[in-house]
Amino acid sequence: MLDKIGIAKRIAQELQDGYFVNLGIGIPTLVANYIPAGINVEIQSENGVLGMGPFPFEGEEDADIINAGKQTITTLAGASFFDSAMSFAMIRGKHVDLTVLGAMEVAENGDIANWKIPGKMVKGMGGAMDLVASAENIIVAMMHVNKAGESKILKKCTLPLTGVRCVKKIVTELAVMEITPNGIKLLERAPGVSIEHIIAATEAELIIDGEIPEMVID
Repeated sequence: MLDKIGIAKRIAQELQDGYFVNLGIGIPTLVANYIPAGINVEIQSENGVLGMGPFPFEGEEDADIINAGKQTITTLAGASFFDSAMSFAMIRGKHVDLTVLGAMEVAENGDIANWKIPGKMVKGMGGAMDLVASAENIIVAMMHVNKAGESKILKKCTLPLTGVRCVKKIVTELAVMEITPNGIKLLERAPGVSIEHIIAATEAELIIDGEIPEMVID
C-alpha cells in the first residue's frame, strides 16, 4: 500500500519530456518533488506561475512565491509570472498537456466531483472546472476510500460534478486504473495489495484482464 508520497512518485512516471503540467491542490502538488531524471517539464499554476520547481527546504521559503493553494514554492531558471487572466487563457486555450487533480469521487465513466460537499462551506470552485473542461489528459490522485471507509470510485458520483467524462487515469494508495469506454480497467496494484482488496474497496466494477503487475516505485 502506498502513502501520499508513493502516489505522487507513481504519477510522476506519467510525465513526458516537454510537457506543460498543472498540479492541483493536495497530493498532486507533491508530484513536483519527484520528476524523473532526464524529464524536463514546465509546471503551471492558476495564480500565474510557469516554471515551478520542487517545494523549498525549511528556512528557504519565500512567502511571496506561492502556488494556487497558497503553498510556498520554488521556481526554476526561466520561470515567469503573470496575472490569472493569462494563466486561465493558457488553460482554456488547451496549452496544458497534463492536469493532475485530487477528487472526492470519480465515476466509472470518468465523471469527477472535487469541489463541493453540500451543506459544507467552500471558498469557491477554484480553477478545477476550467481545467477539466480544457485538458486532454487528466489524472486523479486520491485515496481509494473516504474517512468512513467508503469507496470514492463509484458507479455514479453522488456529489456535485466538476467535470463530465474527463478523467483518464486514477492513482490511489491501492492501484492504478484507467477509464475506458467499457469502464474502469485495473492496470497496476500497489506493492503488497491483492486484487481482492482493490475490488472490495471499489464500488464501481473493475475490468481485470490477465495478470495485474505491482507498481514499481523508485
